Amino acid sequence: MSPQDYVQQKAAASGSSFYYAFLFLPAERRAAITAFYAFCREVDDVVDEVSDPTVAQTKLNWWRREVAQSYAGEPSHPVMQALMPLARTYEIEMRHLNAVIDGCQMDLEQNRYLDFANLQRYCQLVAGVVGEVAARIFGQTQIATTEYAHRLGLAFQLTNVIRDVGEDATRGRIYLPVNELQSFNVKAHELLQRGAAPGTDVADFQRRFLALMQFQCARALRTYDEALALLPAADRRAQKPGLMMASIYRTLLKEIAADPLLVLTQRVSLTPLRKFWLAWKVQALGRL
Repeated sequence: MSPQDYVQQKAAASGSSFYYAFLFLPAERRAAITAFYAFCREVDDVVDEVSDPTVAQTKLNWWRREVAQSYAGEPSHPVMQALMPLARTYEIEMRHLNAVIDGCQMDLEQNRYLDFANLQRYCQLVAGVVGEVAARIFGQTQIATTEYAHRLGLAFQLTNVIRDVGEDATRGRIYLPVNELQSFNVKAHELLQRGAAPGTDVADFQRRFLALMQFQCARALRTYDEALALLPAADRRAQKPGLMMASIYRTLLKEIAADPLLVLTQRVSLTPLRKFWLAWKVQALGRL
């Protein structure tokens, strides 16, 4: 299997909304974003799929060495072999890849975030930097587009946090800020057990959890609006793939906001056909 085939399979197998936006790109840009996205998936899978923290740490250390070795001209992993020939063309720097690894390192070292500022720092590493690289690949021409890309990355990651509350709980993780849980009187143990404790008032828990999640969803929706307002008009056409992803993710967020209790017991998602339709609508009509 060639490195290009490997990253294509990695990206397609993820089922991510991002993949649908890649389909509309010219071949070389599509190859670059697919390889970069495959890198992000590889590193993220270290934390999500390796249960032993020591083994996960060893793997992250290996990726740090592989990134350094790749930028020295000797990539060994198929993802890096696919990415490096395009890295200079699209200004994908070593610091970008190391930031993604740093974000996954945070997942190994902590499973709680005290406040929104701490959560934002994590989001900056695992999503803001990804947005910055993606904007470059898509064809950024304006400096201000970087700020848009970081804000949109934050919106995407906040959506992931909201969508994955129940799934993250099964791994002992809570990304919702601790001080916000306290504000809405939602206990960490309630999230970890994905509902009210046996013998307690289920309706009361649901009321408190709904209030918390309505707050989270409203903030994430505002973040999309803030990001879109930052996109310079001169780059709007080039950044259509990001706008496609925004359309898909914002639609998903609105579905969750309609019934936030679902995230405790299932992974809310859109059908592949609906994702493709939302992406095509942005491509063809130029609006979300």
